[in-house]
Amino acid sequence: MTRAGFVTEAIAAKVREQFGTPCYVYDRAGLEAAARTALAFPAPYGFTLRYAMKANPSLGILRLFRDLGLHIDASSDYEVERALRAGFEPARIQLTSQMPSRRLAEHVSRGVLFNACSLHQLEQYGKTAPGGSVSVRVNAGLGSGGINRTNTGGPASSFGIWHEHLDEALAIAKRHHVAIDRLHTHIGSGSDPEVWKRVARMTLDIAARMPDVTIMNMGGGYKVARMDGEQATDLTADVGEHVRQELIAFREREGRALAMEIEPGTYLVANNGAVVATIIDVVDTGADGYRFAKLDTGMTEVTRPSLYGAQHPITVMTARDQREQVVFTGPCCESGDILTPAPGDPEALAPRLVTAPQIGDLVVVGGAGAYCAAMSTINYNSYPQAPEAMLERDGSLTLLRRRQSLEQVWQNEVV
Repeated sequence: MTRAGFVTEAIAAKVREQFGTPCYVYDRAGLEAAARTALAFPAPYGFTLRYAMKANPSLGILRLFRDLGLHIDASSDYEVERALRAGFEPARIQLTSQMPSRRLAEHVSRGVLFNACSLHQLEQYGKTAPGGSVSVRVNAGLGSGGINRTNTGGPASSFGIWHEHLDEALAIAKRHHVAIDRLHTHIGSGSDPEVWKRVARMTLDIAARMPDVTIMNMGGGYKVARMDGEQATDLTADVGEHVRQELIAFREREGRALAMEIEPGTYLVANNGAVVATIIDVVDTGADGYRFAKLDTGMTEVTRPSLYGAQHPITVMTARDQREQVVFTGPCCESGDILTPAPGDPEALAPRLVTAPQIGDLVVVGGAGAYCAAMSTINYNSYPQAPEAMLERDGSLTLLRRRQSLEQVWQNEVV
């Protein structure tokens, strides 16, 4: 029996039979286990686990994490609404948005928390809620990412208030009698623990200049290993233990015990999601070219490879003995619809040695729980949005989202 992560050949066949392909499938047991691991983060003075819902805002996943006691990191006014719809209490939702909120007064009146990501946003909050309390996101000056596009710290990133502007931020807060009681940093999706350790110290040095801060939020970006050979972040034993020691030292040094928050997305969902697809054609470009397996999934469901050369495990779900070097492509009339680009280079091809593909074979694209359904290019070539299902502990499948109908594709067009 062929297996791709949590998806066996039998499960893949059941997914295709019940919902067709392509179809996202998520693993309830894996999602719960990842959340419980993250909840064990060794923070000495209090801990909050926020789910970065931009990774996957499926209602079924949101409700699962809600029931486990997680809070929410929302990246837009719209995500705030989705979190409220999923049953999260307003006080368990924090808005951290690149775009200044158009509904800030409404959020504040509901009790939704706000994280100011620029001086303008902090000024906006001060005018809306004078005398209130707020979080600020600070760019501490250092980042970490697999490539620049996944780096959200340092001088090349627009995220947060640059650390050299901290005095200006404090002046804005003082002018509006606002207490900055939460400090937020986020460096990107790199896996280098040494960078995390350096940023922890840099963040605490900033907190030392902010006497009202009681909570330090170190964001998310904790890398998981989708592919063999990739380096995953050890959230508790490495990053967590170091941060614990830093928080203890800060208390001894400054006399303040800071509670801790983190906001993982990928860490919780990436390897607990997959796309079940079907091989729809097999072609080649001669002896000096490539052998291509065309799938009924591609950039319409898994955009990361074409966007920045990201890698996903791909398994042909059959026990056939013959193996070949294969380039996997999607169904779109688009040269960039490639599922096996060279690492970090979406324009180069990197064939995979896999079971020789045949038309009709089931294929599983792994590591698709994060930034796939949420970041897909749905409706390109008018392909409908794919369905989503949950693999339950008893092996049954629960439909979370129906496949989009053609009428839904064009329902908002005005003639």
